[in-house]
Amino acid sequence: MLNQENHLEEKIGGLLKETKEKVDPIIKKILNLYVEPKYRPLVQYQIFTGGKRLRPALAILSYRLCGGKSKEILYPAAGLEILHVYSLIIDDIIDESKIRRGQPTLWKKYGRSISECIAIDYVASAFQAINFSKFSKKLCDLFIKTAKISVNGEILDLLLETKRKKEEPYINQERYSLATLKDYLKMISLKTSLSTQTCCEVGGVCAGASQDKLEKLRKFGFYLGIAGQIRDDILDIFGEKEKFGKEIGHDIKEGKLGNILIVLALEKSKKEEREKILEIMKRKEPTQEEIKKIVEFIKKENIFPVAQKIGENFIKKAKGFLKDFPENKWKKLLFDLADFIIKRER
Repeated sequence: MLNQENHLEEKIGGLLKETKEKVDPIIKKILNLYVEPKYRPLVQYQIFTGGKRLRPALAILSYRLCGGKSKEILYPAAGLEILHVYSLIIDDIIDESKIRRGQPTLWKKYGRSISECIAIDYVASAFQAINFSKFSKKLCDLFIKTAKISVNGEILDLLLETKRKKEEPYINQERYSLATLKDYLKMISLKTSLSTQTCCEVGGVCAGASQDKLEKLRKFGFYLGIAGQIRDDILDIFGEKEKFGKEIGHDIKEGKLGNILIVLALEKSKKEEREKILEIMKRKEPTQEEIKKIVEFIKKENIFPVAQKIGENFIKKAKGFLKDFPENKWKKLLFDLADFIIKRER
């Protein structure tokens, strides 16, 4: 089993390396357009501190699966990665996250004001990238839909925070006192999985796929995105900092109800345990010992394997939507990528 997982990691590692080599020069070119040379290092920083390039890979593989053979997909694929990193920049500002991919976040390195300016460059660059495609009108509509719906998810995520925020009257008034699994799945569907859905759909659009194939690609990407976020939540609490590249236990520290392990822990806990968990999460600066108590409860109740199984079921569901596509290397790679997403350690 370990050998299989190592083989999968090597195979997907090779795929993502190849994707990076294809799209990174385009990303750099687009980000630098109209930017003064002295500001280019600031603009390039966040996207080139790492990142797996999963989204461009999804777009390229979906394009190939639908019979695409030219380089038509490369600029839209680069645009998808830029749009994704734009959302991460905004996320890090809102959450005041200091580390991403093992490096200081953009706002932490250059300051909040500079980071907000650079975020504008990213969202403009994402749309610039699709201008190089003959499908720019259709892709523009997809990018707009993805960006705007993800804002709904971002707002819901903010309402699922337990800590009061200064000068945030709407959040303080409308926040949830508890989150159900249904609330959680709605939030990640809006904030995260629509992005992976769009990646697969972009690939199909650029290949001229039929509406039936586009719908199946959308559903594959959607359920893949849900599984990916579930794995991300697991790694937030149980990952290794060196591999994951972010602070472990950050969601507990920040009082976020929007993490599947926290949602399941609160659902499983008795009233006294639930109140204790919430009390710790609401504190301005919970200690490592307090965070550890919540982690120990999650371990004791075997919540990790339950969450992992939910993620694996979403992967199985995602794969089902590709069953009618041809059996070829592109479908196999998409399936391998799906398996990697739910098993990854970073």
